[in-house]
Amino acid sequence: MSKTKQTFIKGAMILLAAGIINRILGFIPRIALPRIIGAEGVGLFQLAYPFMIVLITIVTGGIPLAVAKWTAEAKTQGDELRVRIIFRTALQLTLTLAVLFTAAAVILAPWITAHILTDSRVYYTFLCMSPILIITAVSSVYRGYFQGCQNMVPTAVSQITETVVRIIFMLLFSSLMLPYGLEWAAAGAMAGVIIGELMGLGVLFIQHRKDRITLQPTDLPASDQSEPDNSLSANSDRRSDQVSASGRDPSALRKLLGLSVPVTGSRLVGSLSYLLESIFTMRSLAAAGVITGIATAQYGALQGMIIPVILLPTALTYSLAVSLVPSLSEAAARGDKALIHKRLHQSMRLALVSGAPFAVVMYLFAEPICRLLYDHAEITPMLQLMAPVALFVYLQAPLQAALQALEKPGTALMNTFIGAAVKLVLIAQLASLPHLGIYGALIAINVNIVLVTLLHGFGVLRAVGFHMKLLDFVKVGSAMIIMGAVSRLIMNRAPLQAEWLNMLSACAAGAAVYLLLMVWMRIIDRHDMARLPYVGRYFK
Repeated sequence: MSKTKQTFIKGAMILLAAGIINRILGFIPRIALPRIIGAEGVGLFQLAYPFMIVLITIVTGGIPLAVAKWTAEAKTQGDELRVRIIFRTALQLTLTLAVLFTAAAVILAPWITAHILTDSRVYYTFLCMSPILIITAVSSVYRGYFQGCQNMVPTAVSQITETVVRIIFMLLFSSLMLPYGLEWAAAGAMAGVIIGELMGLGVLFIQHRKDRITLQPTDLPASDQSEPDNSLSANSDRRSDQVSASGRDPSALRKLLGLSVPVTGSRLVGSLSYLLESIFTMRSLAAAGVITGIATAQYGALQGMIIPVILLPTALTYSLAVSLVPSLSEAAARGDKALIHKRLHQSMRLALVSGAPFAVVMYLFAEPICRLLYDHAEITPMLQLMAPVALFVYLQAPLQAALQALEKPGTALMNTFIGAAVKLVLIAQLASLPHLGIYGALIAINVNIVLVTLLHGFGVLRAVGFHMKLLDFVKVGSAMIIMGAVSRLIMNRAPLQAEWLNMLSACAAGAAVYLLLMVWMRIIDRHDMARLPYVGRYFK
């Protein structure tokens, strides 16, 4: 077992710390970029993303999850040779796909930006974005490897490095290119993203070089070389699953694809949904009589300003989801149903308890948030409309990770497909109505979030019989109401001159009341605190 292996909670908290830092740092360009290039420039920047995310999903897809899962199982059995083979096979596969799709994207860029993305000004941003495929392909394999080793530190350091570098170069390049036009400013911002991704990959590469496995196939005893890995093969396929003398496993690619293809399919549905969402939204707004420039600005406000605020607490849900996969995989391999339920309950309760205060703050203080962050108070109704469904966003990631770790990727795929189909139909129907416009797209997105989360919950229930206790939701809901009342009372009294200080004090007081209520209602207890790294010993 690797010396760097961390416990589930510790691994989640490491990624949580990195995620919180990244979210906080990530808001610097989110706040500054609209002030530099405006909502329309942000729209051009955001329009290129959906198409590239589809390509990234095809290239990487479920590879990180597959690498993490099989690495975790191989580590459990002490099979270091298998770990090397999994890593090498995944890297070769993703690099091959990345090179092919990058070449295709560059060649077809003029047609894609003119006919699919609906605004030809996004051409330069699209070209600047194309190298991200190769960088992401390599990074995904490294991150899957470290997650499978349950060592979350390299991923956390890589994320922070990428974020810091991205911020610096996004703002620098967008400012330098602005005199040449909005399309060039958006392209400059995208060039900054590429530099950040490259630096994040550099951190992962250096760490892997330090931790590289030195065990060679020839170092194994003969009995070990001929012993098949039953965790990765069926009994009927023992011979093809043996590790050859050259160190290559003829079944490694098949095993990786066996898990990654369904997961890729599930994520591809989501990525295609995101792409079609942008296309449907822009075309529906045009049908509603909104001109292209305004439609681009409205889409930029939704995807570049409102959605990032909603996704701020997903720093926690992402860390929980990443840590949940290897932990549940090990528990499932041992048939430990009690541990599966324990891990699921931990992750779901943390997602619920930590996400609830953010939903309250976003709904109550939507107007000052939009004005103080972006200097665009007119987008306040968008944030208020999305805030009530924010909790479903935070619960969705751990549920989807659980389905994948429990080898139910097909269920996640079907749920995502159903949600995407419903969303696209609603966008076409609602966003084309002149009295709704962009808010019709927002309603459709909300319906999709709620529907997919509920379907994932039912899928986990059927798979392992796990469900959240209704009383937990009642307690958290009651605490949210009380927190909201306290925060609103303090905000209305306005004891301080600066609005942002008043809002900060109101949020802090409300959060303190909420935390006390969580402890009083025993949603959080000292045993939960004792599981936290470093500070946990003070609660034992």
